[in-house]
Amino acid sequence: MTVTVGPAGLWEAEQLADVAAVTFPLACPPGSTRESIEAFIDDVLSQEKFGDYLDDPMRTILAAREDDSIVGYAMTIHGEPADPDIARALTRSPTMELSKMYVLPGHHGRQVSTELMKAVLALASENQCAGVWLGVNQENVRAQRFYAKQGFEQVGTKTFTVGAEVHDDFVMERAV
Repeated sequence: MTVTVGPAGLWEAEQLADVAAVTFPLACPPGSTRESIEAFIDDVLSQEKFGDYLDDPMRTILAAREDDSIVGYAMTIHGEPADPDIARALTRSPTMELSKMYVLPGHHGRQVSTELMKAVLALASENQCAGVWLGVNQENVRAQRFYAKQGFEQVGTKTFTVGAEVHDDFVMERAV
């Protein structure tokens, strides 16, 4: 099957939320509680929130589609980070955050993530960004390897709240 990547539409909010509910728990550290993960999904990855994200002019959601089904997505946030610690760690400006990038488990290893990343970098280039940055959990070695393979380097750390838990992330950045 061929996977295509392009902007998501408001009509796809439910499908994006469904993909997020399946994929987000896979990226959480092993000690994360089910309650915290579910609270995060309800608060941040609901259909309503995806509707808000799709309406936000500072965000772009790119969907990887196989036939009519979304099998992965990436969300970018345009502009400089609000967190001063992250802003100090970054070496390139203007920048864009790769806020979320997830692929359904049955599509891992099938170039879906690579195609999403190509689309993110093309979007950053179109927006005349000098760099793209992201946060990745310090225990998510698989994702760190993927990002390193895509040219990202660790430039700092930050925290990320999931429900009632605070996790430690690496901040990674790459030139566009």
